[in-house]
Amino acid sequence: MKPTLQLKLTQQLKLTPQLQQSIRLLQLSTLELNQEIERIVQENPLLELRDDWNLSEMDSTPEVIESSSSADSDSDSVEVSESEAVITSEENFEHDAEWLKENISSYNTFEDDDRESPQIPDKPLSLREHLNFQTSLSQISERERKIIGLLIDSLDDDGYLLQDLGELVELLPVELGIELQDLEGALMYLQQYDPPGVGARNLKECLVLQLQALSGEVTYRAQALKIVQEYLEIFAAHDFGQVKKLLGCDDQALRAIRKLIIHLNPKPGIQFNSQSERYIVPDITVVKKNGVWIANLNMSAIPRLNINHLYANILKQEHHSARGLISQLTEAKWLIKNIQQRSSTILRVAGVIVERQQQFFEHGEVAMRPLVLREIAETLNLHESTVSRVTTQKFMYTPRGIFELKFFFGSHVSTDSGGACSATAIRALIKQLIQEENSKKPLSDNKISNILEQQGIVVARRTIAKYRESLQIPAANHRKSI
Repeated sequence: MKPTLQLKLTQQLKLTPQLQQSIRLLQLSTLELNQEIERIVQENPLLELRDDWNLSEMDSTPEVIESSSSADSDSDSVEVSESEAVITSEENFEHDAEWLKENISSYNTFEDDDRESPQIPDKPLSLREHLNFQTSLSQISERERKIIGLLIDSLDDDGYLLQDLGELVELLPVELGIELQDLEGALMYLQQYDPPGVGARNLKECLVLQLQALSGEVTYRAQALKIVQEYLEIFAAHDFGQVKKLLGCDDQALRAIRKLIIHLNPKPGIQFNSQSERYIVPDITVVKKNGVWIANLNMSAIPRLNINHLYANILKQEHHSARGLISQLTEAKWLIKNIQQRSSTILRVAGVIVERQQQFFEHGEVAMRPLVLREIAETLNLHESTVSRVTTQKFMYTPRGIFELKFFFGSHVSTDSGGACSATAIRALIKQLIQEENSKKPLSDNKISNILEQQGIVVARRTIAKYRESLQIPAANHRKSI
């Protein structure tokens, strides 16, 4: 094919670096913004943080300065309508042969030298650290330590061993000489570790291990073991009449056995979850003034950035020899402007939310009105994507608690009167009805639907079931008391 030259004109939307930074700052949470600002300040000598701003020392009640939340604010807002590319990274937890070879490659070369006495670190231990610490105290051979360590690395975050031992043996390098019985022996040893239930391959085995770890003097321990080992499906279905027949026990004994089983931990490793605690810094505070709820900025959460006067004076005196500083000065000014714009946009959106949800602050979730992103966007002349960024990971401090701004949005359900009821309000009503029900005659989804219909709220039984499950409330037959 003969090569040719072609001239083609296209139109393409490109974002300036300043606008890209504005969008990025807008979608960050307050803590993420704090980290980003600290990074930029270290790179740009023209910027400095005021000494009186320290996010980590904030009081539990935020400092606020009342600001206007009117939708007619003249502040500029970030406006981008094109779709954004989201890059996600996924971790592969499969124990393939290469991974295993890499992690136990030191097995053959491990020397039996004197090891230091194990030390308990000051920070909370992860599950693997906790188990490896117990292994270091065990009177076993180095080969057994390595095999147990291999099993520990194969556990999931809940403490379960989901990898089949036979498959694990096939993945191991042949030169290690590890056979199935070696893994089975190591697993039996691991299952004696703390927390009880660790190393289980399924829920039944996990519960059995925990019951076996109890003292033999615990009342009804043997009966609970029999239920878990033989009748767990019947017990889970709440067929207590059948369970009583199988065990030959009365109601009082069954209640004690049930209490013993339901207090077991189905996820023994979850307490060692290494995820850091999530600290929330509210961006908005809500106060009542002259009978009206008003949104204010939490000023203590906004970084106080200044231009470094020392370097600014250098620019004035040596303009030609400080070209690098000139570029950094421009970036510093844009950053300060973008932070101010971010705060202004958050306040405007929060102001309209509070204006629309006045009844929520007075009466709670049952008074939540339907609200969608489009309604806020049209009111403030913003794009829905901008409102979505503003309401993600931004929090509001209210007398009723701290809520993410997205909490105040929800779909609507039509009522007989032609109005609309928020899905959040319906969930609150369902929760209230269930809390007030007779535990011996719990309300079915169909009954709840009929009760709401009598109040003028038409909700299908399927929708009731969906809302109930979202509240993590079990079905009526599982809520029935013995």
